[in-house]
Amino acid sequence: MSAPHTITTETAPGRVRAAFAGETVADSTKAVVLRESGLPPVFYFPPDDVRADLLSATDLHTRCPFKGEASYWTVTVGDQRADCVVWGYPEPLPGAEDIRGHMAFFADRVEVTEEA
Repeated sequence: MSAPHTITTETAPGRVRAAFAGETVADSTKAVVLRESGLPPVFYFPPDDVRADLLSATDLHTRCPFKGEASYWTVTVGDQRADCVVWGYPEPLPGAEDIRGHMAFFADRVEVTEEA
């Protein structure tokens, strides 16, 4: 019998930043850390702490059975671009409400750092 799937969230204890191509794309002291069974922790940034001027919405949507339907954005800084590198859950499922409207970044394509 396998362990149950769990999702927990908490406010990040310090400042969290996301940068792409040397430009800060998100900077927050109110980011939410989501911990999900079998996955590394992910920082979700409140929309007011994300540079919307560097993002463009995409048509990509995926579905997570635990969090709901995700929307994706592309980041563009100068002539550098990272497609579908930002995602968020506009209407998350019960149990993931703390990330409603927040945005996360793929840490292997955008530099995400945390300061204590």
